[in-house]
Amino acid sequence: MMKTDQEMQRFYTECRKHHLKITPQRTVLFKELLSEPDHPTADMVYQRVRETLPNISYDTVNRTLLSFADLGIIRQIESRGTAKRFDPDVSQHHHFQCIKCGRIIDIEDESYNNIGLPKHLPEGLVVLDKHVVLEGICDTCHK
Repeated sequence: MMKTDQEMQRFYTECRKHHLKITPQRTVLFKELLSEPDHPTADMVYQRVRETLPNISYDTVNRTLLSFADLGIIRQIESRGTAKRFDPDVSQHHHFQCIKCGRIIDIEDESYNNIGLPKHLPEGLVVLDKHVVLEGICDTCHK
């Protein structure tokens, strides 16, 4: 099975698990996230899906993406001084973000997964995830 097929199966499974109706709009939005590795903003997704769903509203796109993120179907990436970005890959991985153009690139490195937690966290804090974001200048901007 291809990775896209596996991701769509994961999407269907997660929707069912969270009692989220699998609508054509939700399916198109998730497929759009899978189509490009650029970690798009809600506006980028909205512009792209309007070709397929001309009557969809920006509010529907934004609320759906935020719901997907809240349920763990996708990841929401806070980016440096710009709009939230979205990533359909919920596996343990990290990111590089270019401070000039805003491009976000996936980084797969086991050593980042093994970074320890501070020995003295304030009482009551529970760490659920660790995510490393490297910031710098991408190859395109560096030229």
